[in-house]
Parts: sequence; C-alpha cells; structure tokens
Amino acid sequence: MRVLIVEDEYYLADDLAHALKKAGAEVLGPVGTLGDAERAVAAGSFDVAILDMNLRGDMAFPIADRLTEEGIPFVVATGYNSASLPERFAGVPRVEKPFDPQAVIAALPGVVG
Repeated sequence: MRVLIVEDEYYLADDLAHALKKAGAEVLGPVGTLGDAERAVAAGSFDVAILDMNLRGDMAFPIADRLTEEGIPFVVATGYNSASLPERFAGVPRVEKPFDPQAVIAALPGVVG
C-alpha cells in the first residue's frame, strides 16, 4: 500500500512514517504545507492518504475535497473533534491527536477496500 502523509508536525509525521514502513507500506511524504499537499495529490501514485486538517494555519479542506472527488480514501488525523469538521467529512475515519501511530495504521484497512 502506498500512503501519502500530510502532516505538519515533524515528529508525529516521522513516527507515523516509520511505523507505516515497518508495517510494509510505501510512504510518500510527509508533506507539511497546503501547497505541498496539493502538488502531492495532483501527482497521485498513492492508494490512501493520512490527512492533518490544519497545516500551519491553513485548513486542508480543499485537499480532503479533492481526495473525495478522485475516490482516494483517507483518514483524518487531527486535533479537531468531529463537530469542528464540515459535515461532508462526517463519514471519514478520524484519529484524534495526540495519536499512537498504530491507531492510524489500524484505521487504514477500513478505508481501503
């Protein structure tokens, strides 16, 4: 599985990348800005994304919308509770920060058919 990590907190992203690699995933990123995330999504070549909703003060809703439009599954990894996210993302799996990388990995099989 090829996983794109969109996360602006370096240590969280690094821990998550190491855990995913150990689990056998190919990791793309991590990317930590809205612009870098937009370019990574445009380039494609990944199966699933892990998406932080706040990237250095920019909300990543356009990235989530694009992933949805393109049919690319994703997990939201964020400090925001579900009520803080737009209703259109209510059905997206969400892992709340601070998270254990294993909790994010556990959420992935339910996202990818």
